[in-house]
Amino acid sequence: MSAVQCRNGGSHGASPEKHRPVMCARVVEGLAVRPDGLYVDATYGRGGHACAILCRLTSGRLVVSDRDPEAVAHARAALGRDGRCTVWHARLSELPERLEAAGLAGKVDGLLADLGVSSPQLDDPARGFAFRGTGPLDMRMDPSAGEPAADLLHRLSVRELAALLRRFGEERSARRVAEAVAAAREAGTPVRTTGELAALVEEVLAWPEPGRHPATRTFQALRIAVNDELGELDAFLERAVDLLAPGGRLAVISFHSLEDRRVKRAIRNASRVGDLPPSVPVAPAGLRPRLKPLGRGERPTAQEVAENPRARSAVLRVAERLP
Repeated sequence: MSAVQCRNGGSHGASPEKHRPVMCARVVEGLAVRPDGLYVDATYGRGGHACAILCRLTSGRLVVSDRDPEAVAHARAALGRDGRCTVWHARLSELPERLEAAGLAGKVDGLLADLGVSSPQLDDPARGFAFRGTGPLDMRMDPSAGEPAADLLHRLSVRELAALLRRFGEERSARRVAEAVAAAREAGTPVRTTGELAALVEEVLAWPEPGRHPATRTFQALRIAVNDELGELDAFLERAVDLLAPGGRLAVISFHSLEDRRVKRAIRNASRVGDLPPSVPVAPAGLRPRLKPLGRGERPTAQEVAENPRARSAVLRVAERLP
């Protein structure tokens, strides 16, 4: 197990390999990592952000979690021997309960969620996330749970599939794609691989957007539906503030507008003062703001995009828990 040298001169076993975490320096800065703090990486992926946080800890503690068993295995191999680190296999929505059961709710100094699909998931054709290359049309972040994307395509009606593509992919030609999927199914050649789906969508959408594969929105919609990503995010955001200690930071990286709107709304709602009747001049504790947004949503620089093209659509939002 190779050790990664940290800027502070220490080292640990976490190896980010060739994976480049999105806006890593700004995430660490946004979380205001202290050497003795408690930090939670809710979406480990391949450990790029976790590595950067752990490098700055001395007596502090890091909890890493992921719903993907392969990511969890990587984390346990890389960090399992480090007494400062705890590794969990959990969905985003399950994390608040796990932290509460461990007695850590309300004590977290920094909570990070890097949403969406990870580079290792995209790069492995066998996982079925990407339209470049051919593999089984699966898309499950946890292959032991849920319904593969191919099965979803097989059972949905044209109306249901079109609604899914519009809702989760914002696909303007959703009906045409859904009809093509249904036609292939009725012809006895149902879509079963990523290559088949990409080719079908490419044939249907004759005028793709410049610089974007015509199947991008379809793949995004199916992935979100298969993994209930927006439901998981909503459940996490609903309880995220309760996990933070006073002065603790929440940092969320989103990659499309459906995610970012939810994050922005959750931070905005938690930073507002509740409505007060004229007879109550001072807001009681239950109506006071709970979060303070730290700046506006940050986007990667041109250099960061050049180094990691998958970061081009990322938005980082940070907020601080108020006393």
